[in-house]
Amino acid sequence: MLPNQVIQKIIQDIKRISGLEASVWNAKGECVAMTSTVTKALGERVGNFLRGNECQELMEELERDFGLFSIYIDDEPGYVLALQGKGADISIVGKLGVSQMSNLVQAYRERQDKNHFIQNLILDNMLLVDIYSQARKMRIVNEQRRVVFIVEPKNEGENLILETLQGLFSAGKRDFVTAVDESHVILVKELGDGEEYPEVQHLAKVIVDTLSMEAMVGIRISYGTITDELKGVSRSYKEASMALEVGRVFYGERSVLAYNELGIGRLIHQLPKSLCEMFLSEVLEGNATELFDDEELITVYTFFDNSLNISETARQLFIHRNTLVYRLEKIQKKTGLDVRVFEDALTFKIAVMVERHLKYLDSQ
Repeated sequence: MLPNQVIQKIIQDIKRISGLEASVWNAKGECVAMTSTVTKALGERVGNFLRGNECQELMEELERDFGLFSIYIDDEPGYVLALQGKGADISIVGKLGVSQMSNLVQAYRERQDKNHFIQNLILDNMLLVDIYSQARKMRIVNEQRRVVFIVEPKNEGENLILETLQGLFSAGKRDFVTAVDESHVILVKELGDGEEYPEVQHLAKVIVDTLSMEAMVGIRISYGTITDELKGVSRSYKEASMALEVGRVFYGERSVLAYNELGIGRLIHQLPKSLCEMFLSEVLEGNATELFDDEELITVYTFFDNSLNISETARQLFIHRNTLVYRLEKIQKKTGLDVRVFEDALTFKIAVMVERHLKYLDSQ
């Protein structure tokens, strides 16, 4: 069925072009759109017209300055277009209106069928033979390079993402925009022969900027690896989903998350809880983040970001070099790890990431 706003636009155009008042009624005899409140009085006549359609296919009912026209969906009455007024041939205007609405109904149904197909595809709800046969019926190319993006709003209640992306990517033609839950929007993007991961990364940044400026929505976006066939779309979706999950735990500051750039975060994310707990008990006593105050944590993170360079870290923190050394020595006393040494610094960083992973598991 057509969205009411689409129907309203059609009858407004009919009125603007022909001067006739128009209204559309559904198969239950309920008015779904009108150009004038005077059409509310037509309810009984429309109801009688629909009841006549139950016995025979009544395509239209014409009187002077008035007409009713049936719009069939699957050989059943779907809508009734009512026209009234003077100055135009009601029969011709009605038939044109019926043709326009019928074509739109067909287009929307094809779009919904493709949307349902893509949802089942990414969720792995289809057999391989069904993927090929249904794609052929819908004229969706099988051997085509694609990548899956998942868009997640940073704040709850953001509902403009789906609509905005559908407008950007001509949903249902070459690219597909859909949703499988209330929190995420999925974009299956077709790629050209020369488009590789740098272009995919750039597109992800463009989507972030566009939604921020046009829809005023803050988002986090992830993407999987590039696939050459339709059957690989579900794999790319799972990879993008994992990238989002890993990003929440380890890379909260990033707006764009690529599955093939998750680094050690992907590795730690797949570790079992028991192994993580064993590692922490060997390296640190107790809770890693509770061992240190905020000042010490900021110090060591900045130290890591500057590749263990003491002078650059002291400059960025606006502290004396000796003050920085004193803070690092305090961390060494608490943990037994001298983060000025690469091996100990790596152990410390992994321990903090493992602890974050454990907290995430507990929160689930």
